[in-house]
Amino acid sequence: MDKIKTIIQKEWAEVFKNRMVLFSIIFMPLIFAVIPLVMLGVFNQTGGAEDMTGEMPAQFMNMCPEGLSGGECFQVYMVSQFTLLFMMLPLIIPINIAAYSIVGEKTTHSLEPLLATPITTAELLIGKTLAAAIPAIVATLGGFLIYAVGAFILVDNPLVVRSLLDPMWLLAVLLVGPLLAILSVNFAILVSSRVNDPRVAEQLSAVVIVPLLVVFFGQISGLFFINSRFILLAGLILVAIDFIMIQVGVRLFQRETILTRWK
Repeated sequence: MDKIKTIIQKEWAEVFKNRMVLFSIIFMPLIFAVIPLVMLGVFNQTGGAEDMTGEMPAQFMNMCPEGLSGGECFQVYMVSQFTLLFMMLPLIIPINIAAYSIVGEKTTHSLEPLLATPITTAELLIGKTLAAAIPAIVATLGGFLIYAVGAFILVDNPLVVRSLLDPMWLLAVLLVGPLLAILSVNFAILVSSRVNDPRVAEQLSAVVIVPLLVVFFGQISGLFFINSRFILLAGLILVAIDFIMIQVGVRLFQRETILTRWK
């Protein structure tokens, strides 16, 4: 554990000098928290949701909790779409960190001295993975906490608040979020093993966000709706994908091939 902690401290000391990384960790969670809160504030001030209930998909009307008016259902429906943004944070933030720290090893030639130390390949990868995933998970939890506190302040109806902060979203943030962060880091590791430019690594690694965008626009368009069963299924699938990605990453980072591939 001491070796892994040393790797994490080393990564953070180098990565946090990058302004883009700091922006993604500090400001992106704030922005993603503010967007749904602004919508809540607008709905409360204008009451415009009452006139727009007809625009909701019929499937959501059937899922709307009892005791809510049509306008309140629309309010929950619209704000819930943007709650999915918190699932993008565990994907976006690690990409910036991993692409900079891993590909940076190539440009600074700092990997060779690191491999000369008594550290195993597994410890190296675990340290790099945690160094990129932990800030993403903490930032996501912080952004969601800001959103939750803001919802309590802005919304008067407790039933609406409970609907906005459904345990399903807590499950998504606490379970799916960390799994997405691990997926993002390991995907960045795979990409960085084939490129030599951090910017290229970031651009290629961003492909991992596409499936979540499909889910985001699919729910907005009413093709399907995220529920607890969907979250649990996604969690199981991500566990399997993460395991495969870790195994592939370890093979690509075998100690005897790293020095020849990363020149």
